[in-house]
This record gives sequence, structure tokens and C-alpha cells, in this order.
Amino acid sequence: MSPQVRRFEVSLEQAESDLLDRSLYRQGIAIRRILGAMAEIIPFPISIQECDLTDLRSRLKLTRLPEPETVLDATQGIELDRLKVLLDGWQQHDWRGLEKRWNAIPHYRTRLDGLNIAFWHLRSPEPAAIPVLLTHGWPGSVLEFERLLGPLTDPVAHGGSAEDAFHVVVPALPGFGFSDRPHERGWNPGRTARAWAELMSELGYDRFGAHGGDWGAFISMELSRLVPDRVFGLHLTMPFASPLPEDDASADDAERRMVEKRSQFHTDGYGFAMIQSTRPQTLGYSLLDSPAGLAAWLGEKLNAFADSRPEAGGGVSLAQQLDNIALYWFTRTGASTARWYWEARRWVPRSVEEQNAQSVTVPTACTLFPAEPYPISRRWAERRFHNLISWNEMSRGGHYPGWEQPDLLIDELRSAFRHARGN
Repeated sequence: MSPQVRRFEVSLEQAESDLLDRSLYRQGIAIRRILGAMAEIIPFPISIQECDLTDLRSRLKLTRLPEPETVLDATQGIELDRLKVLLDGWQQHDWRGLEKRWNAIPHYRTRLDGLNIAFWHLRSPEPAAIPVLLTHGWPGSVLEFERLLGPLTDPVAHGGSAEDAFHVVVPALPGFGFSDRPHERGWNPGRTARAWAELMSELGYDRFGAHGGDWGAFISMELSRLVPDRVFGLHLTMPFASPLPEDDASADDAERRMVEKRSQFHTDGYGFAMIQSTRPQTLGYSLLDSPAGLAAWLGEKLNAFADSRPEAGGGVSLAQQLDNIALYWFTRTGASTARWYWEARRWVPRSVEEQNAQSVTVPTACTLFPAEPYPISRRWAERRFHNLISWNEMSRGGHYPGWEQPDLLIDELRSAFRHARGN
């Protein structure tokens, strides 16, 4: 069978499956609305018990560390000296200060598909504001978007224009943060996208924009495929797409460098994903029991995937890393966040042809950052994203633009969804 015929069959099978999924989903939402079965939305302030803070301090004091690495770089993992900085900083970390910041943001929980999902929801004071849904990935959290909330919802107060205002929704992925930890199989990006669509319905948003990076990109892409009539635009910082085998012959120098970087990532930087995709439970015992282990596991990638050049701002700051690591610790989500990979890797397309068959037709804007560990070329993306309205390659920043380059990300989000205003 020729590759062309096989690709056509994959596309046809996928199209039939997509139509069925979308039809069943819409029928379910319609029935829930008729029956008045939409879930209750409950304010959810956070407060960690003092005994948990005391326990953490005790564990940090009793940390046992190994000998230093036998190399002069991070090729064996997070360096001992770097981890010591994290652990020393964590002993001084002001969790109560983070709680105060968090509780100043409207935070809620609601039940979606049997799971309590936590989310920030901020309404803009501007009457012409449009809704946008921001989705994080791993090893991040909703905290990646904390510095975006004010400028997006109230641009005038932050030196911007009222015409760029958004109502902002930021949910925590299942098993992350203050969302419930799943106790059954099946919480993959597809099921999460369906839950996100239901969440936006419950909040009264018939149409909205979606943004994501890392796994948040996969969820946002799937959401735009599930309810394309509701998603007026998509913005991605990781528009997942790959080259076809025949692209090698026509690749330019830039694409060859991308392929080489991806190959290096698979060879030397992807071990974390393989472990989380195959044995998350085994790993989870250590992440739940050892703050040093959790800090090392998350801290390595918070640094490795960021643009840590001084001229680029230094990457994810120590304070940002500690806020994020502490959130994982106090919510006891080390195992459940690792398990996300076990679910997601069994859901994602297995070949380039399958990826391209899962095409996206809504208007899509992409912002690419140079330190992203998995680079993507526009040529590859155009095969999957059929309505690519912008493709901007930044000179600085990495995998965590909300932390690293919030001003750039804010500008890109405003630009990405400007076409939808007034429609």
C-alpha cells in the first residue's frame, strides 16, 4: 500500500471518529442543559494546615544528599549545587504569602465528568472583553499565568487599551494543583478538552479563544477540533507537528538544526517522560515522600527548558520555581501529575500521518521561543493547522513564557485574538 493511500485511509478513519465524538459530546451538553444538570461553581480559597508546613520544614532539615555529579555540566541531571540552592531557598519560602496572592484571585471548583476541577476565573471590567481559556502543562501549573491576569483582564490599568481586554479562565489540569486527583483511567488530553468545553459552557461562554503550551497545547488543539464552532481562535507556543520522512531531502539549514535538536532531546533529555509514561506510580512514591526528590525532579526541567541566558532574563526565577514546587508538594500531586504522561502518551497520535490527520481548522496563531526543547518549523505546522494566521519567532524565551517573558506573551495573545473582536 502506498504512503499516500495509507494517509488517506488514516484521514478518513479519523474524520469519521471525530464526527462521532463531536456529535455525542454536543448531545450530552444539550441534555444536561435541558435537565438543569450543570454543576455548581463554588468559591475555593486555599489554606494549607500549619502541621503540613511544620512537616515540610522537618523533612527539609533531614534531607540526605548524594555526592556531587562526576561531570561539569547537567548531563547527569540537576547539579548538586543547584539543588542545594533550591532547598536552601525552600526553607525560607513564604507559602502564606503565596496563599495571600492566590486568595486575591477569584478561585473556584466545579465538578466536571465526575472530577472536581479548580480554576481561576477573572471577569474584565471592560464591556467589550472576550473570553480566553489558558491551559498549562508539566512541570508547570496555573502559576505560569499569574502575571498575565491583570494586564489581560484590565489592560487600561496596565498601560494598555480597553480594546484588548479579556475575561480569563485558567483551570488546573486533572491531578494538578487543587483539582482532584483521578482515581480511574482515562483522563487524557481528549477527555480534558471535553471537560474544558463543559466548563466554558457553565461559565456562560458560548465562544472563546484558547491558549496552551506543553500539554496545554494538545488540550487546546483537541478543544478546537471538538467544538470548532465555539473556539474563535487558537494561540499556541508549542504547535505540535513533525516532519515527514521525505522532508529530509528538501530541508533547509534551519529545519536541519531543528531535527538535530529534537533528536538530541529524545536521546538525552526525554528520560523523564519515558519514566512518567511507563512507571509513574513507582516514581510517585519518592515525589510524595521527599521534598528534595520533588525539587530535583521538577527543578531540573524548570531550568533545562528555559532560556537562562542573562540577556534573556535568566529563565524561571528561583522564587517562581519555589512557588511551583511548593504547590506540587502541598497538594500531594507528584504521582498524579506524573501519571498524566501515562494517560497522555496512550492517547497522542503515533505517527506523523496520524498527527496531520488530526487537523485544526480554526484560526491559529503561533509564538515560538528559542529555548523550546522541541522546535517546530512552519512548513511542518502548515500540514496540520489549516488556518495559520500568524507565526512569530521570538529572540528570547523558552518553554515557560508566562514566567520568563510575560510581556511578550501578553502582546502575542492580544494580537492573536484581535481578529475575533466585534464578531
